[in-house]
Amino acid sequence: MSSPDSTADYTLRDERFLDSALRPATWDEYIGQEGIKNNLKILLVAAKERAHPPEHLLFYGPPGLGKTTLAHLIAKEMATQIKVTSGPAIEKVGDVASILTNLSSGDILFIDEIHRLHKSIEEVLYPAMESGSLNIIIGKGPSARTIQLDLPPFTLIAATTQAARISAPLRSRFSGGTFHMEFYTEEEIGRIIMRSARILNVDLEEVAAKEISSRSRKTPRIANHFLKRVRDYAQVHKLPLNIKSVREALALLEIDELGLGTTDRKILSTMVEKFQGGPVGLSTIAAAISEEEATIEEVNEPYLLQEGLIERTPRGRVVTNRGYMHLGYDLPESRQGQLW
Repeated sequence: MSSPDSTADYTLRDERFLDSALRPATWDEYIGQEGIKNNLKILLVAAKERAHPPEHLLFYGPPGLGKTTLAHLIAKEMATQIKVTSGPAIEKVGDVASILTNLSSGDILFIDEIHRLHKSIEEVLYPAMESGSLNIIIGKGPSARTIQLDLPPFTLIAATTQAARISAPLRSRFSGGTFHMEFYTEEEIGRIIMRSARILNVDLEEVAAKEISSRSRKTPRIANHFLKRVRDYAQVHKLPLNIKSVREALALLEIDELGLGTTDRKILSTMVEKFQGGPVGLSTIAAAISEEEATIEEVNEPYLLQEGLIERTPRGRVVTNRGYMHLGYDLPESRQGQLW
């Protein structure tokens, strides 16, 4: 495939590589995150003029916003190789030592979910990031000795959904910058959907793209997922990809007008019906709907907060007036006349 934006090269045999095919391959194809892109372009141009690898970079934000894509674009811009791994995959010091010693000059090491690195592994990364050296302890007890290996110049790019869980010493060593990935606007999501539709060789009406965009939780990954499922629905039922078929497909997926799924609505309805709208603690909500606390806090709650459907208070979570109205519940008497 010559370019991810080339529809002529997309065939059915590429279906298993579809997510890669939809990933932007140039800065012009990467829609959104304009502030981050502008900063990165300056950093990369300056690094190329000095003939030196870019400084270490950290991207953080909710999943699906393009952190991995940015790392691959940087590697392409610098015309260098990128080695990809993740925090959970690096289980012991020997793993990270093997990865670092196999890097070539100018290579990029991308570590996804870096907040899940063990502390002992973080300590190995400190000198590697600062001075390009790797300290390895050989042997045990009184006969143990330390060997220092010089590493070729490289760039560490890290991504995380939980920046607070990265230790301060490690976070401070990303001298190239720490960038927060923002949610996308509906207009940007709409452009991403139309680009993906061209790659998939599907004729999607613009108004239908806007319908998918409005329910995609402002996240490109979710938007592309919905587009693929809508395409499947239209294909099986021999329908054109218009707003009617899009709404039918999303209704089948139980995605409502705000992009809320079954679990999101279950959280809201449980808080209203069983706890009078709150305040109620996270652990209580999790027990009431038989869901893990971490899942609610990391997957569902951020979007509910962003859409103003719930709010956090010192006493717990509370359903807002908008949350009541979205689910069609009558406001409690104590809230009658209040503006959300």
